[in-house]
Amino acid sequence: MCSREEEALRRLEEVFSATLARINSLVLQPLLETTPEPSDPQVRECLRLVQQLHQSSQRLWEVTEESLHSLRERLGHHDAVGLESLLLLRDADRVLQVHVEYIESYASCVAVQAFQKAAKKRREFWRGQRKALGQLLLGVSSEASVGTTLTQALRQPLAHHVQQYVLLLLSLGDSVTEPHPARELVVHAATLFGNLQSFMRQALDQALATQALWHSLSSRLRVSLGPVRRLLVWAGPWVTWCPIFFQGHSVHTFDLKLVWVDPGQDGCTFHLLTPEDKLSFCSKNAQDLMVWQWKVTQAVCQALRGKKDFPVLGAGLEPSEPPTCRCVAYTFRAEGRLCQATYEGEWCRGRPHGRGTLRWPDGRNHVGSFCQGLEHGFGIRLVPQASEDKFDCYKCHWREGSMCGYGICEYGTDEVYKGYFWAGLRHGFGVLESAPQAPQPCRYTGHWEKGQRSGYGIEEDGDRGERYIGMWQADQRHGLGVMVTQAGVCYQGTFQADKMVGPGILLSEDDSLYEGTFTRDLTLVGKGKVTFPNGFTLEGSFGSGSGKGLHTQGVLDTAAFPPDPSSTRKRQLGVGAFPVESRWQGVYGPFRDFISAGCPGDEQEALLGFHVQNSRELRKSQEYLCCERTQPEACAGRMEDVLDELLLHREPRALRECLEKALSSSRHPLGKLLRTLMLTFQATYAGIGANKHLQMLAQEEVKQHARELWAAYRGLLQVALRRKGQAPEEDEDPEARDLQVHSLVLPLMLPSFYSELFTLYLLLHESEDSLYSQGIANLTFPPCHRLSLVRDKCFLSATECLQKIITTVDPREKLEVLEKTYGEIEATVSRVLGQEHKLPMDDLLPLLIYVVSRARIQHLGAEIHLIRDMMDPIHTGGLYDFLLTALESCYEHIQKEDMRLHRFPGRWDSKELW
Repeated sequence: MCSREEEALRRLEEVFSATLARINSLVLQPLLETTPEPSDPQVRECLRLVQQLHQSSQRLWEVTEESLHSLRERLGHHDAVGLESLLLLRDADRVLQVHVEYIESYASCVAVQAFQKAAKKRREFWRGQRKALGQLLLGVSSEASVGTTLTQALRQPLAHHVQQYVLLLLSLGDSVTEPHPARELVVHAATLFGNLQSFMRQALDQALATQALWHSLSSRLRVSLGPVRRLLVWAGPWVTWCPIFFQGHSVHTFDLKLVWVDPGQDGCTFHLLTPEDKLSFCSKNAQDLMVWQWKVTQAVCQALRGKKDFPVLGAGLEPSEPPTCRCVAYTFRAEGRLCQATYEGEWCRGRPHGRGTLRWPDGRNHVGSFCQGLEHGFGIRLVPQASEDKFDCYKCHWREGSMCGYGICEYGTDEVYKGYFWAGLRHGFGVLESAPQAPQPCRYTGHWEKGQRSGYGIEEDGDRGERYIGMWQADQRHGLGVMVTQAGVCYQGTFQADKMVGPGILLSEDDSLYEGTFTRDLTLVGKGKVTFPNGFTLEGSFGSGSGKGLHTQGVLDTAAFPPDPSSTRKRQLGVGAFPVESRWQGVYGPFRDFISAGCPGDEQEALLGFHVQNSRELRKSQEYLCCERTQPEACAGRMEDVLDELLLHREPRALRECLEKALSSSRHPLGKLLRTLMLTFQATYAGIGANKHLQMLAQEEVKQHARELWAAYRGLLQVALRRKGQAPEEDEDPEARDLQVHSLVLPLMLPSFYSELFTLYLLLHESEDSLYSQGIANLTFPPCHRLSLVRDKCFLSATECLQKIITTVDPREKLEVLEKTYGEIEATVSRVLGQEHKLPMDDLLPLLIYVVSRARIQHLGAEIHLIRDMMDPIHTGGLYDFLLTALESCYEHIQKEDMRLHRFPGRWDSKELW
């Protein structure tokens, strides 16, 4: 069965194989040998296309031989080998693809007249080959040109071969009955090669049209086109996948992969969107317009797939729609910020959209997210420095083409900026730090406005050993400010244009106070008054003479009494000058904006910052375009989890655990806010800023941070309720809010600030604690060793209990330790007396003094004052207040020298206890 068609196919393959071999030897090889490497680039391109055709011809010959072999096997073993074993049936798609490659290579040569140009320098040789070529051709005049002869010799045998394929396959299909397993393969192969015929005709028509276009560009076509008219001509995929645009004397080409078809609304127009242009096509004939639009759409689809489909234009006008989003590389030509820049990445409707990389010829690189052609979202940009082989690296969030939101910038100068931007400039809160090895190391932590330091900020000058805390304007110290030096000297006054103006206050480390005017170096100059620690005052004029030292002329008053230490402690700087509510609005503001926007996960990094491991040394290459961060999708998912967790933990005990977990996490919004506040606190009060005259400033700042953290939690909770469709909670009254702040938030966040805060308390109460330590050393008891052992043993538990007061930072827990100590003392007294006994203050004080002296707690004064300042106001007037007052009394008594325990009278003689 089918042997007649199979035999015909075998003869067809044999003839075609021999023809391809002759074409290779008579045409393609001589074309490639016509001349050495030409200097003309057009001729070189033609030779390249001929070489490509030669390779396609070789592959076509190989697949023909393979098909011939399968036919011979089938005919030689008809019973053993099935019809489906024929290569033409079992692998029709591969056979077809080889034919398509040959046709595309051939069409590319025709479009640029490659045969004519390659054969131009050996015309006599080709005239001598005319007779041999004629044997390959039918119906070609002997007077035809060499180019025409070569063109026909390379096309006609293939066209005849494909035509015979179709006829024999159709005949074979008629002879194979329906149940035969190979029938479907035969029908499929016949359909493919039938479409191939249509493809060949259209490919040749398009190649000839392109050839005609090139001839007309220099004269007729340019004249017919006006200065603003535009024409789109498809050069076809055989040369490049690109449309060509003409405007006046300018020619522009675009990759078809970067062309989007936008149907018009009126039915008479459609638009083509390209990276740098939009073209409109109008026609009164709707059918013609539909055909044009179909062809363009089909060509775009083919370009994206990298091959032509079958047929190019068939019976139906419904092509597959090309994807709106694509990934292509393109170099911009139009003048502007992207001129000569190459973008490689995702596109949408003619604009960079999605992830991509942008590279400029001057070395600038940008990797990140784009939206409608502009940098939008997180991106990393490298900007080379002209003078050195270094780069500025910007890891920032972008909005509509400029930096906006949180970013980290590492400059070629080794400076690092971490903070917020707006419209490409530093704006909001940010930290700018120079390299430690810089000639003049400096660090600024504070607010920025339009690229300049403005508002409240802290600057540390490592070279001068100074820290400025105060107001800025236009990148200069301007307004109220406090200067702290490494020597412990503090100045508070007014600055204008980076200079001190008017009177100010200067406090030295020994509590000497100067009120008057200064120089930039804090040198006393002009009229002023000095109050010494012993109460003496010196009022007059100050200045520096020709020699060294300070010169003064005034009145020294030695009649005053020494000031009360408590009044000296009240000399706190900055209080009232910088309202605590407005100091760090640049930190609180983005968090409030985040909550107001409904806590969008994709905005979390831009508003709250992201974590990147610090790297001071920029890599000196363009490969430094990376950043380890959490992806926006993960941020959005985690934000949902955060809000859900808040809803599940609203009871007091669960809420405390939830807040503790949130504040300890660097990825939780509340944890991020806390870490930024810690940064500002350390920048202000650590190192040079550890000055006792700033204790009140720091204390009120910690309390304000606790209020802001509670407000942040409340904001997050309201968002969580809205997302679940639940009614938001009512606003808290100030009393309820303060209760939660002091009892819940402050104990959880205080450990983050405790080190710097307690250091300030230590410095402020250093002299009192020194007297306290000396008082403990001077305290004496009755010289009875046995009684001393009894006392130690009796109150050992109370002593050990009191010593635990330094093991916690929570004021409430410290008060609980004090309460347990009181309980231990009272229990011991009751045990000795043999009955329960409640100790009034008069009886408690001598015993508590004894326990305190044995506990030998260092810096007890600092501990007492920190507890008093930070404890929950709800305890005022209660038991904790009573016990803390008793401890304060003990502390004050112990400071006095030559105290003896028997001097404290009570209702009963303390010796009776022993």
